[in-house]
Amino acid sequence: MTDSAAPCVVVLGTCDTKLDELLYVHKLLTETHHLRVKLVDIGRTAATHPAIAITQASILAMGPSDPSFPHPIPDVRALSRNDLITALSSRAGPILASLAATHDIHGIIALGGSGGSALAAGVFAVLPLGFPKLLVSTMAAGDVGPFVREADVAVMYSVVDIAGLNDILCPILENAAAAVAGMARAHQARIYAEAKAGKQEKTRPTRRIAITMFGVTTPAVTHAREVLAKYDCAPYVFHATGTGGRAMERLVSEGFFDGVLDLTTTELADELVGGVLSAGPQRLEAAARKGVPQVVSVGALDMVNFGPRDSVPEKWTRSEGEGKRKLYEHNPSVTLMRTTREECAQLGRTIAEKLRAANGAKAEVWLPRGGVSAMDVKGGPFEDREADEELFRALKHRLAECRGGKEQVKVVEREEDINNRAFVEALVGSLVRMMHLKPIEGGV
Repeated sequence: MTDSAAPCVVVLGTCDTKLDELLYVHKLLTETHHLRVKLVDIGRTAATHPAIAITQASILAMGPSDPSFPHPIPDVRALSRNDLITALSSRAGPILASLAATHDIHGIIALGGSGGSALAAGVFAVLPLGFPKLLVSTMAAGDVGPFVREADVAVMYSVVDIAGLNDILCPILENAAAAVAGMARAHQARIYAEAKAGKQEKTRPTRRIAITMFGVTTPAVTHAREVLAKYDCAPYVFHATGTGGRAMERLVSEGFFDGVLDLTTTELADELVGGVLSAGPQRLEAAARKGVPQVVSVGALDMVNFGPRDSVPEKWTRSEGEGKRKLYEHNPSVTLMRTTREECAQLGRTIAEKLRAANGAKAEVWLPRGGVSAMDVKGGPFEDREADEELFRALKHRLAECRGGKEQVKVVEREEDINNRAFVEALVGSLVRMMHLKPIEGGV
């Protein structure tokens, strides 16, 4: 018997194609884990079953969060697959986000193939960070970036298609149900604890600072954290892997952060050249748009990221000729490619153009002339002073052009490399002054 005070988990899926599997998870959560469950139907064809708590019809009756879709929408059966996904997820997402905000649900599990996973991703994207999200997918063995986006989604591979209960799929669904049950209980307990303590009395540092990091800028970020530990602030480090940059930009846009130490802007290189770690075209825009103090550097702009060496486009792996590029096998799964002088110049212009919206009093750019990464130092595999100079020159020139009557973003050039402790201390000190951070008693 399920306690009315038990956590409530959403089971999300296309009931027209996966009803048996969804009902199996529903039964596991109610009978084995004694949780409350809301089964949500996001199928193309509306299904009928007494266990369905939120029907496809009730979802479609809601106004869409995407204004490009009419309300009410035309016959859903006439929509393309992509339009169907957008129509359903843009309606189901806000419904469930509202239930999460009022603590009426405590976790969500979705089952799907490519289409169902894409539908789930659209819903997960609007649920708050920290709210448990689990996706059981046939697509989990490949690139899950489009399904995870910048959300904290746990992904489990189904091994076989979610098309019939069998002795391979059932144990996997049992594990998944147990996992989301545990997460939902933990989430509910956290809600109760915060309510008991009084959320307004909950202590948090007066300032939150986002920092971007890559393996080749780790020493810089480590020392930056050591310096910031002396002040009343909390650093949050984002791995600049594309998803990390998008997550940071989203949180800056939502007002979560009070300052940004954007040491590692390498994702811009992947966006420009076509690497695998792009954070998209909006990278490096949120802080300027929101007026959040930021200190920006050019960490790891000497490289573009690919997977194994044989995944690098052939035009760049030729042994000779115009297309030949400097490659470095970081490990069997990661190959790095040195950015050219032309690419570095374009990256400099891109950074300047993105910072043109910034208030000059709240933004600075720091240029480490001794190397933009651990690989770009003297004698390093990616050392190329001419390329670095193109980056610096183009950035400064374009910033001057973009001034437009506003206070210009300050550019600071130093001779050290980006991981040098003196460079880091000076750079962090600038953000400390910009944000008027207060030292912890006895910390400085």
